[in-house]
Amino acid sequence: MLTRNSQTGEIVPLPTAPTLPAVVPPPDKRRPRRWLRRTLSLLVLAALLGGGGYLWWIRARPSLPPGIVWGNGRLEADEVDIDTKYAGRILLLHADEGDMVKAGQVVAVMDTRDLQAQLKQNQDLVQQYQRLLDQAKSNYESQQAIVTFAQQEVARTTYLVPKGFATAETLDQQTQLLNSARATLNSDRQAIGAAEHALSAATHQLEYFAVQIADNQLFAPKTGPIEYRVANVGEVLPAGGKVFTMLDASYVYMDIYLPTNQAGRVRIGSDARIVLDSYRDHVIPARVVFIARQAQFTPKTVETKDERDKLMFRVRVRIDPERLEGREAIVRSGLPGESYVRADPSVAWPAALAPSKPTAVTAPAPQ
Repeated sequence: MLTRNSQTGEIVPLPTAPTLPAVVPPPDKRRPRRWLRRTLSLLVLAALLGGGGYLWWIRARPSLPPGIVWGNGRLEADEVDIDTKYAGRILLLHADEGDMVKAGQVVAVMDTRDLQAQLKQNQDLVQQYQRLLDQAKSNYESQQAIVTFAQQEVARTTYLVPKGFATAETLDQQTQLLNSARATLNSDRQAIGAAEHALSAATHQLEYFAVQIADNQLFAPKTGPIEYRVANVGEVLPAGGKVFTMLDASYVYMDIYLPTNQAGRVRIGSDARIVLDSYRDHVIPARVVFIARQAQFTPKTVETKDERDKLMFRVRVRIDPERLEGREAIVRSGLPGESYVRADPSVAWPAALAPSKPTAVTAPAPQ
C-alpha cells in the first residue's frame, strides 16, 4: 500500500511489519509409541489367527488310533516323455497340452518322405528279385526234365549195347549229355539259392524301412493327460528329441516323510489312505510301495538316541491302479493332501477314513 510523506509530499509505500520466525511445535514423543502399539497389535492378531487356523486344522483331521501314522505331501503321477527315435522334422501333431490320450494313440507324425521313397525303391527290388527267383525255378524244372530224359536214354542204350543193337560210342555220347544236363541242373539249383538270398535281403530291407516309417509315428505309451508340449510342427529334432511329456494315470502316488519310530513300523504293502485338501470328504485307498533306506534331513552318521529320533524316512503311498481305471481325466499332479498309513495291521481304520465310493469325485472346474 502507498502513503504521502507529510514533509516532502511524495507518495511512498507503507513500511511493512518485520516477519517473525515460524513457530515449530515440539516433536510428539507419543507417535513412536502409537506405531509400536499398532505393530504389537498386528503381531498378536496374526498369532491368534495362526493359532486358530492350526487348531481348526488339528480338529479337521480325524482322530487317529496309536497304530496309524500320517504325513503330508503332494499328489504326483509318473511323468513319461514321448521322444523321437530318429532325427527328423515334425509333420503333424494330434495332441496338445491338457488332452487326454489313450495308450497306443498316435500323438505326432514325423516327416518320412525320404523313407517313403526308399521304401518304394525296395518294393521294386523285391518284385525284381521275385521274378528272377521264379525264372530260376522254371529253368530248374525244365532242366530236371532234360536230366530225366538223358538218364532214360543212357539206361536204354546200356541195355542195347550188349545185344548189338547200339554202339558203345552212342552210349558214351548219351552219358556225356547226361553229365552236362546234371551240371546245368546243379547250376540252376545254385541260381535259385542266389535268387532266394537276394529276395530275402531285399525283403528285410523293405521291412527295415517299414519299421522306420512306423517308428516315426509317436504313440502314447500310457493312458493319461498331456502335461507339456515341448516342440511344434515344422521343428527339426535330433534322435531322442522330446515332443510331449505326459502323466501316467495308472501310477499316482504321494511321498510323505515319517520319523524313525514311525517309519520303522511301516512295511511294504501296508494299507494306507490318501485325503486331498481339495476333497476333504473323499478318502482314497492306497498302499505303501516304497520305504527309503537312507534317512533325509539329517547327517548320515548320528551317535545319540535323540539324534536318531530326528531321522526322517521317505515313504511312498500309491493309489490302487484299479481305483484309477476310468478316472484318468481327473488325475493331477501337485495337489496337497495327507497320507495315513496303518503301521499295525490289527488296528481298525476309524470311520472318518473309510474308503469313499469311486463316483464321489468329479473333475475340478478350470480356474
